[in-house]
Amino acid sequence: MQREDSFVRAAHQPHEVDLPDIPPRLNQESLTDPAVVAYYETKTNSIIQRYGPGPRVHYHTGLMDEPPAAGLSSLDLRQRLIAAQERLLHHAAQVWNASSSLCAEVLDVGCGLGGGAIFWAQEFDARVTAVTCVPSHVDWVARFAAQAGVASRVRALLCDALAVPGEGCFDTAVAVDSSCHLTRGDWFAHLASLLRPGGRVFIADCFLGRREYEAPFNDYWHARIGTMAEYSAAAMAVGLRQGPVEDISRHAGHFWTTTAALMKAEARDKSSGPAETARRDASMRAHALMRQGLADNGLHYALMSFSKDRNSRPSYSRIGITT
Repeated sequence: MQREDSFVRAAHQPHEVDLPDIPPRLNQESLTDPAVVAYYETKTNSIIQRYGPGPRVHYHTGLMDEPPAAGLSSLDLRQRLIAAQERLLHHAAQVWNASSSLCAEVLDVGCGLGGGAIFWAQEFDARVTAVTCVPSHVDWVARFAAQAGVASRVRALLCDALAVPGEGCFDTAVAVDSSCHLTRGDWFAHLASLLRPGGRVFIADCFLGRREYEAPFNDYWHARIGTMAEYSAAAMAVGLRQGPVEDISRHAGHFWTTTAALMKAEARDKSSGPAETARRDASMRAHALMRQGLADNGLHYALMSFSKDRNSRPSYSRIGITT
């Protein structure tokens, strides 16, 4: 993708977080599974087409109270999905008291195309370091942040989540539908060193309820889903204290009903070759699994939070917790 000069300027905007002087493309060798990087690289254009045009483009679960009405157009369904994704962030902001907890130096882990990072910057004046493992997304985050008027408050960083540089330099870390890709023990240990005393960790993600959902979820999403109990144990092992948990599965299920309806509408709108049809069928099965799991407690969609003690030492050593 050809970069415009504005991309380069935005990606190098001065940022107040106390990080080393590093370029936006930090890592040469990522710890991230290459399959995860490849998955999101190949999904970029379809994400923008489905959830764009931006500047806040999200690729995460949304909240909906009702299934879509029959016969809605692709455009109507897309608009409903985008509104549902924004609703999730607004709800999380209220639960997490974002006006006081997400208004300073924020680390957005697995930022995607920057929709959440831009949301925290626009709505709460946060200064956000938006971390992605997908090379092309650095430029997209910079472009969208510039369009939103927050280029000076959103810094895109190509970096593995376990290799973010610095110590005691963030007030908050937030991960929306990204922690399921990470080895939680190592990740929480690294977060404990990145956070300032009193720092917070906020997570919105899908969690495992029953083991039969584990393999199909991980296989399709290139993830390593865990239980809420596993998250809690990993966080507490490095001295992070657990806060309130809110299970919002009943508000998330119809998001997947709507994505399925959109795929069917898109199939009606244009003819597809065998390869595209096969990909759509696989997506339909995965989305149906999400809807079913959230309905029968095989999966849970929840908000979790953790905090670092105000009297903590500057950093924690890593420990060998595995998922």
